[in-house]
Amino acid sequence: MDEIAGSKGAKKTAKRLRVRLQRRSKAWLRAPAVVGLGAGLVHGALRFIRRTQSLAPGSSDHRAILTRHHPAIVGLWHGQHLLAPFFRPIELPYVALLSRNADAEMNAAVVERFGIATVRGSGGRVREATAQKGGARALIQLKRSLAQGFGVCMIADVPKGTPREAGLGIVTLAKLSGRPIIPSAAVTSRRRVIERSWDKTTLPLPFGRIAVVMGDPIFVPAEAGPDEMECLREAVTHAIEAANREALRLADGDRP
Repeated sequence: MDEIAGSKGAKKTAKRLRVRLQRRSKAWLRAPAVVGLGAGLVHGALRFIRRTQSLAPGSSDHRAILTRHHPAIVGLWHGQHLLAPFFRPIELPYVALLSRNADAEMNAAVVERFGIATVRGSGGRVREATAQKGGARALIQLKRSLAQGFGVCMIADVPKGTPREAGLGIVTLAKLSGRPIIPSAAVTSRRRVIERSWDKTTLPLPFGRIAVVMGDPIFVPAEAGPDEMECLREAVTHAIEAANREALRLADGDRP
């Protein structure tokens, strides 16, 4: 009995030690100096990768589209967000919605190094949930940014939710602002997909082709009720995924 009790005690001690080390590691990784260093390295790597890419034939004229509809809401999927700065016209001001979670500090630092302002918050499929995650406040900030002439880059699917299914947040922002949603996708021919990630995060690799596809703008009427909002949410889902499939086809079209 003493041996069993001793074994259980050792396991509990090891577990507490492991949890403590994990917390310390997270705290260290979130330190401003570490975030700044990491953001600089990621920013430099992405700029290098962008310079080595050629534009895949058949890609959308994203500069003309975004200029014509500016300020617009550029909607794309989680897992593809690393490529968003690759197709933003540098002369157009943009803001990006990022999570308030401390783990998103690195993402925010990288985005800001590309000259894109950030708004922190998380939306959800149910409007009541947005207030709990800062989503309501973020929507107000994004609406104000659009009114001031800033385009918005917004990941349409909900963090840790169903991947590649648009939430109500992006549709609600379009309704409140009167600005169109531009369904968008970007894919590189050389890439690595992190299969264990919930959103199948895609890491672009250098020396390939980039395909950028943008669908027709989607407007949300100010008087849209719950049923119409749900239909438009599904329409945004289908439009972004259609752009994603076409970008994949264009990027991989010449592969042996």
